[in-house]
Amino acid sequence: MSPELISILVLVVVFVIATTRSVNMGALAFAAAFAVGGLVADLDADGIFAGFPGDLFVVLVGVTYLFAIARANGTTDWLVHAAVRLVRGRVALIPWVMFALTGALTAIGAVSPAAVAIVAPIALSFAARYGISPLLMGAMVVHGAQAGGFSPISIYGSIVNGIVEREKLPGNEVVLFLASLAANLVIAAVVFVMCGGLKLWARGAVNESDSGSGGPVEAAGSPAPAAASPAPAAGRRTAGAVRVGDGGTPCSSEAESLGEAPGTARLRTHPAPAAPTRSPEEARLTPARTATLTSLLALVLAVLVFDLDAGLTAITLAVLLSTAWPKDSRKATGEIAWPTVLLICGVLTYVGVLDEMGTITWAGEGVGGIGVPLLAAVLLCYIGALVSAFASSVGIMGALIPLAVPFLERGEIGAVGMIAALAVSATVVDVSPFSTNGALVLAAAPDVDRERFFRQLMVYGGIVVAVVPAAAWLVMVVPGWG
Repeated sequence: MSPELISILVLVVVFVIATTRSVNMGALAFAAAFAVGGLVADLDADGIFAGFPGDLFVVLVGVTYLFAIARANGTTDWLVHAAVRLVRGRVALIPWVMFALTGALTAIGAVSPAAVAIVAPIALSFAARYGISPLLMGAMVVHGAQAGGFSPISIYGSIVNGIVEREKLPGNEVVLFLASLAANLVIAAVVFVMCGGLKLWARGAVNESDSGSGGPVEAAGSPAPAAASPAPAAGRRTAGAVRVGDGGTPCSSEAESLGEAPGTARLRTHPAPAAPTRSPEEARLTPARTATLTSLLALVLAVLVFDLDAGLTAITLAVLLSTAWPKDSRKATGEIAWPTVLLICGVLTYVGVLDEMGTITWAGEGVGGIGVPLLAAVLLCYIGALVSAFASSVGIMGALIPLAVPFLERGEIGAVGMIAALAVSATVVDVSPFSTNGALVLAAAPDVDRERFFRQLMVYGGIVVAVVPAAAWLVMVVPGWG
């Protein structure tokens, strides 16, 4: 048995053990990296740790630290209420606002994880406050980021178009951008419908009064029929609550297959108890909240304008806030998503070992050697999606596009459509909890059963991996674009 095949089988074993024994997958992946890297690939410790995602570690810690402080001093609550006022109480519009916001950020040049790091904590705080499915809100943020991710001036678009030009392949920047935009828009619309978006429309407008009744009410003043209280603390079940989504939808089927976990944000189907009244003090901007909002704006400017690292910037801002207001920040370090950090860093370290020992290249070359161009094309899309769910999307595209060059040069496959299909397949799967964007969504979600949310993201990511590459191939490759 080849070393590459052994490394893939070990990864399958890690998934099985983590799923059936409730062991942190990151810890298992570190052990697997040590075993496979040392015994099979003959790597030393430096070779094994070469794949450790130090930058992602800092981003996860820094962003969750900063937003833990923002939650502690009430800044995120203030932002949520401001968002409600902005859309005139239409809660159902908020997921689309977050989709458009992250799309705009990536389209004008923000790296996708940076845009998600900025928007996801606010979006998921809103989801927790109004009983919206965190899966719905997280997916809208990630797909929004990818929708704008291939504009001609974006990071992803510039890199892929540069690879195409370097390989002397025909390309079309506008088609690439529109293909990603359309694919993510369609997926977002499907997720919105399947995860309870239509029920959000049924709520009607809510009214956040100046004095602040903590819960949403209809414009007419009566309790909203589907209003939700904030997600309950872990270990308690909300009486009379049901899962978001009707029976048979992807959201409900995920919950049913995983079992009902207490402490999960749910959408009510009958009037909710009156929420506690917010005092004027909670509704106004205090010095701490003003400083926190300034820090969040500074984070956006630092990332988008000055191209500074999002994680290091967030940690620095969090430390400054902690120094100025230690009482609000005392428990913030304990709210950093450490189990998520362990999980993501462990899995990506193992993927780094796979890359170091040539497993990913081995799989790609095997597919590239297939004599049937259309079959090779769909398999390359699937490899791009599967590997990208655990690794860098741009890195995977940079490896797969050159592998597609031999049969693209023969003219049997349209180059423009193939490049677009690879780009879509390798980026829409960033909703996976093992990718940077998915990990940020998982880490940013407050007041949820994090293990259950992780499994929901994993199931949803698996559905995307299974469906989208085939759909992209069918729509973009088979017709022979370019």
